[in-house]
Amino acid sequence: MLLALGAGIALGIPAVIVDNPSEGDLSTGANVVVQLATALGFLLVPMAIAARWGASSVGQALKRLGVRKFHAPALKWMLAAVGVYLLFAGIYAAIFGAPEQEDIAESFGALPLQILLIAIAAPISEEICFRGMLFGGLRTRMPRIAAALVSGLLFGALHALTGISAVPPLIAFGFILALLYEKTGSIVPGILLHMLNNSVALIGQ
Repeated sequence: MLLALGAGIALGIPAVIVDNPSEGDLSTGANVVVQLATALGFLLVPMAIAARWGASSVGQALKRLGVRKFHAPALKWMLAAVGVYLLFAGIYAAIFGAPEQEDIAESFGALPLQILLIAIAAPISEEICFRGMLFGGLRTRMPRIAAALVSGLLFGALHALTGISAVPPLIAFGFILALLYEKTGSIVPGILLHMLNNSVALIGQ
């Protein structure tokens, strides 16, 4: 995880240097590059680790990271995951109020770029990194609940800078998606639900 984060930061540094923000605010172009760099870090490091553990092609690496076909029974688990998450989110909001997150969409400029970065790139890269690599790796040494909890905690912590009140629901979301991977044998259902969640959040903003 540290390698993935470090790679994303390193890939984004040139854009920050070139942009040279005088008041701490990056330009739209630099924000887009930094976000893409983060997504690349979350993709390239898991792929490299999969290659180190015997994957000899991109297809094999993706398969090892959970990018596999899923079957019709997975749909019921996807519906169950949505239901459990909505229940948790509703209870959390009733007790603590609606979580607040910084609106980063506008910093990416035009709507097509917002959709690409928030509703497509982020879900794919984060699921490969947090569920495919992290949960998948932890699962070889830990029970599924413990592995899912650790991956969920780190997933939620990653988003702390955009709004601390949104961290608990995101921890729950990551935990649920890890168990969905366990049940279906594929991270693709989780990617689809993650895309749906981010799309709803984007529309709401």
